Amino acid sequence: MISIHENYSKGPGETGGYTWVDARDVNRDDVTMLQEKYNIDSDLLADIMDQDEQSRIEKEDEYIDLILRLPSLSENDDTLDQQALPVGIVLFPNLLITICQGDSVVLEDFAKKRYRHYPVSSMEGFVISLMGRATMVYIRVLKFLNRRKDQVEEQLHKSIMNYELLQLLQIQKSLVYLTTSLTTNEALLERLSKASFFHLEGPDEQDFLEDTITDNKQAIQMANIYTDILTGTMDCFASVISNNMNIIMKRLTIISISFMLPTFITSFFGMNIKLPFVQSPLTWLFMLGACGLSVVVALYIFSDRRSTRMLKSEEKKKVRKHRHEL
Repeated sequence: MISIHENYSKGPGETGGYTWVDARDVNRDDVTMLQEKYNIDSDLLADIMDQDEQSRIEKEDEYIDLILRLPSLSENDDTLDQQALPVGIVLFPNLLITICQGDSVVLEDFAKKRYRHYPVSSMEGFVISLMGRATMVYIRVLKFLNRRKDQVEEQLHKSIMNYELLQLLQIQKSLVYLTTSLTTNEALLERLSKASFFHLEGPDEQDFLEDTITDNKQAIQMANIYTDILTGTMDCFASVISNNMNIIMKRLTIISISFMLPTFITSFFGMNIKLPFVQSPLTWLFMLGACGLSVVVALYIFSDRRSTRMLKSEEKKKVRKHRHEL
């Protein structure tokens, strides 16, 4: 889909400025039209269509081309699979073209002018504004992933399955993709501040570029911190899940042992020898009571609460002995 915004840098009814050609979700026909109408090099278009293409800037004879990476977050996206897409920007005199194989909330914000105090009066200002907005969205996505990580951690405390760990793995993969995109954007921002053919108009655009570089570095630090924390969390909760499984196996073993005692009692009375109370019509009540009592006693002996009380009692004795020695 290709949308054309004429006089983009001006207000309603005003003339002048530059034209923005917004090409998103492009197909083969759109790529052919861009190549033929605007004489864009086919190799550049192929690079933009490459999902793994990194951020860069180059100066051609007729235009300046950039590739930067924008978060692929849509307006109502709440999935854990958060990635970034390469977006190509081609700068002609008074004409700016953005080309993206997918869609991004950043481009949608600029198409609907949902922003404030961005220096979009020039095409160079539009580029740094786009990257500044992308950095803010990256930070928002990082905070969202961190909140989801906390939610998964709460579920992991009682989990014995792998679903929560797989969710953490998906979050970790998203953090790696976002960190890589932020790092390549950082190199592009540094290049923009030094490129002689990329002219910024006035101190406002220069200050905004410096603020964008600072925010991008902050986003990279956040992504690295979240990645380190998540790595430790996954290692820790892998052990937690293993311990939860061991606790369940222990309880099942205790139950199995406890129910072996009634089997022993009934087998004892089933032997072909004379035993007391065998002739009594109430012998079955005695056997039933003995079986139930044996189960209760076995469960009490092997219960976790009794073991915990015994450990606390031993600790108290050691404390009293230590104080007495002092």
